[in-house]
Amino acid sequence: MAVHHASDIQQLQRLPWFHLLAALGALYLGATHFAAAGLPRPPQLPRATTPDGPSPPLRRAWAVVTGSTSGIGRSMAFELARQGLNVVLVGRDPGKLRDVSDTITKTHAGVQTKTVLFDLAFVSTAQGEEAMRRLREVVDGLDVGLLVNNAGVAKPCAVYLHEFDVDAWVKMIRVNLWALTEVTAAVLPGMVARRRGAIVNIGSGSTEAIPSFPPLHDLCRHQTVEAV
Repeated sequence: MAVHHASDIQQLQRLPWFHLLAALGALYLGATHFAAAGLPRPPQLPRATTPDGPSPPLRRAWAVVTGSTSGIGRSMAFELARQGLNVVLVGRDPGKLRDVSDTITKTHAGVQTKTVLFDLAFVSTAQGEEAMRRLREVVDGLDVGLLVNNAGVAKPCAVYLHEFDVDAWVKMIRVNLWALTEVTAAVLPGMVARRRGAIVNIGSGSTEAIPSFPPLHDLCRHQTVEAV
């Protein structure tokens, strides 16, 4: 049954299985919450070191964060800077990139930032190849110790297969899967050469649910999590 109006929801609430499914959903969310609450706090992120000890402020390790101008990515960038890492900010809005960069450098003395203007929806296109070239140039020679693949697209949201816009879903696949792979490929060789580094792929809790619509976003994010 397609649910489009409040009357449809009221009709569903009269069905005998509705409250059972609601109760199961509440139990699942509760179990997930308590499981997450019991997780240990992650260790402090290490800074780059030299034979004489920790590196001076201008030679700290670097983190690369995609989707760093809003939401989780912005918060991650600020937290990593607070931990003492320099940050390469990757995003598609030049004004927001500049704002995040300026805020970090003003708030955390000695922390450096670099920005890469990159709309990940254009990955695998000529425009995307130019942006990827700039990203490789920026990270070349940097001691990148952490990559956070945060950028993601969740729209179009829940729609039936015959209602979706193909171009929008191709964009979603490019951002959520293809760009993640290419950005990782640009950063990973340096980590391998230095024999240290970490990659964090941000997924989505929706991958753990059973959607009633074609779950392209969930499938993309599920593959993101499984790639860890």
